[in-house]
Amino acid sequence: MTVKLDLSQDAASLTAQLVDIPSVSGDERVLADAVEEALRAVPHLTVYRDGDSVVARTELGRAERILIAGHLDTVPIADNLPSRIEGPLMYGCGTSDMKSGVAVQLRLAAHLPEPNRDVTYVFYDCEEVEAARNGLLRLANNHPEWLVADFAVLMEPTGGAVEGGCQGTLRVTVTTTGTRAHSARSWLGDNAIHAAAPILARLRAYEGARVEIDGLEYREGLNAVKIEGGVAGNVIPDACAVTVNFRFAPNRSVEQALAHVCEVFAGFDVVLTDEAAGALPGLDRPAAAAFVAAIGTPPRAKFGWTDVARFSALGIPAVNYGPGDPNLAHKRDEHVEIALIGDSEERLRHWLG
Repeated sequence: MTVKLDLSQDAASLTAQLVDIPSVSGDERVLADAVEEALRAVPHLTVYRDGDSVVARTELGRAERILIAGHLDTVPIADNLPSRIEGPLMYGCGTSDMKSGVAVQLRLAAHLPEPNRDVTYVFYDCEEVEAARNGLLRLANNHPEWLVADFAVLMEPTGGAVEGGCQGTLRVTVTTTGTRAHSARSWLGDNAIHAAAPILARLRAYEGARVEIDGLEYREGLNAVKIEGGVAGNVIPDACAVTVNFRFAPNRSVEQALAHVCEVFAGFDVVLTDEAAGALPGLDRPAAAAFVAAIGTPPRAKFGWTDVARFSALGIPAVNYGPGDPNLAHKRDEHVEIALIGDSEERLRHWLG
């Protein structure tokens, strides 16, 4: 299947064309081919390809280089294709997360031949699945020179606001043990599920910190997200595991966050199962300050983890900014406000123009 993108159409129409090209994680080839073909036809860009990720760069010798990134993939389709327009809204899988942002990227790449900063546009695959498959991670490993920049903007949905940095996240299992017995003679056993009650009590009593960084307030949270225990309907269980997720402010390292969680659950067996460091907003950097000023709205903290953390690990300050609404991502009725697509393009064009 071959698709040709029309980069001359407005950003909203381009969004609809992108949405109508299915690109569920791991199946982005058709869309990546179309993006590559369209960008190779733009004379002021140098284009590279790695797997189903496409990178396009200006080479104007500017004093500063900006990177604008967006992922091509979506979550599985939920009977929400093709796209449709109802009044001021466009519905469809990926409208918010984040093909409207990708449309803005493509419009800028094609129609801004002499930006005031050199720009690297990154379109990558497999963001919505496990980290090991992430296209941005693969690019960082295979071609780190393609990602060199002074500042990065990730076109994640933010409703047109600037969201600085991102929270870190980790998951642990907190376990209890007991002794199996027949439930008719429960006094002969020791119920591991009952022994988990103090774990839940500590979680219920926990008050997450509010941390201010660069004028942005990050709220931390510690929550049980899964509990496993039980053998059969007539057996006293001898094991129970509570999975706990800690969302922490980016001024904590993963090691500091884990030490805090272990302190909360002192006396219990705590095992780390997953972790990802957060990203500081870096709004004190000149490029970030100029971006915030150009967008013209007060920045806010990013609640959740995004790939800005990958840029942070590369030493590149980054923010999230896109026309989609993060609260609509992954939903069956996912949609985007059409006016915000064009508005986002114009604000970025002003910043780079």
